[in-house]
Amino acid sequence: MYDPREKKLAELLVNYSTDVQKDENVLIEAIDIPVAFVKLLIRAVRAREGNPFVTVKSNEIQRELYKHGTDAQIAFSGDYEAFRMKNMQAYIGVRGSRNITEFSDIASEDMKRYQTLWSQRVHTKIRVPETKWVVLRWPGPSMAQQAGMSTEAFEDFYFKVCTLDYPKMAKAEDALVELMQKTDKVHIKGPGETDLHFSIKGINVIKSCGLRNIPDGEVFTAPVKDSVNGVIEYNTPTLYQGSVFERVRLTFNNGKITQIDGDDPERLEAIFNTDDGARYVGEFAMGLNPYVNRPMKDILFDEKIAGSIHITPGNSYDAADNGNKSAIHWDLVLRQTPECGGGEIYFDGELIRKDGIFVPASLKALNPENLK
Repeated sequence: MYDPREKKLAELLVNYSTDVQKDENVLIEAIDIPVAFVKLLIRAVRAREGNPFVTVKSNEIQRELYKHGTDAQIAFSGDYEAFRMKNMQAYIGVRGSRNITEFSDIASEDMKRYQTLWSQRVHTKIRVPETKWVVLRWPGPSMAQQAGMSTEAFEDFYFKVCTLDYPKMAKAEDALVELMQKTDKVHIKGPGETDLHFSIKGINVIKSCGLRNIPDGEVFTAPVKDSVNGVIEYNTPTLYQGSVFERVRLTFNNGKITQIDGDDPERLEAIFNTDDGARYVGEFAMGLNPYVNRPMKDILFDEKIAGSIHITPGNSYDAADNGNKSAIHWDLVLRQTPECGGGEIYFDGELIRKDGIFVPASLKALNPENLK
């Protein structure tokens, strides 16, 4: 037995997000999710005459591999999965979690080894640029607890968020993409000492509307690598590499993070010292999903919060490449809604968004009341 909402979601992932075609190879990576949903994905792929391949993983087992692996073993795992990914035309990653802090006791060096020898080789270099891919979290008690909701209420929220009218969102995002493509200077103001300047001139702009992440709802680009100056104080709790950070404050000079402040300074320093690119920004994006209006310590949800932005230290996407490469990509989120302290975004001196609401008439279709 399965929930009818699960069938709707599986068909969205296969028919819309990855648009599976006849004879295409599709890798379904299932991490701590119900077998019933994996079967629905297989059936949806076969209905499109694609070829489903499945890998089933457990975060508990992954923890053991990361924590006690040698360079040679981790690198060989990367080689093995890279070979498989090279032969796929589409990838669907469904990631559940029984314990959101499963990786919290993995040493920074062990996590760095996994990221550079395994994850970066498989996902950053192959899956992201070479396949049609979509990634999503799977709802469960752990996520409901993160969100501070009952399991039933969270499931209702989850399926509403994940199956909204993405084609409608795609059409509404066109005006913002067009504007950003013409923009040079960006100025962001927000709570605390947030006052950040950078350029996006010449960098590609991409709309996200259910084709890569579920839930979705953002438009992203990247700053010119050495153009970021000022301070940003992120006000959204974030779970990264198994640890929760309630507060992160970064100071930039000519693109580089030169001062770091926040929870667990030692671990923050380790993350931003992963490699040279970890101290530069690889993405600037604006969150647009009208049903995501509160943080839940899950990046795939929190980066889509309506009225938010994320300024992301680390690797830039090939689709919006500013030349920065790194083993990390940390979508740290700043909410600019009134209850979070407000804030403004200016493009070339023009006020574009105030307190989370778009101001120009051409962008008002992106405001929450118009996307629901």
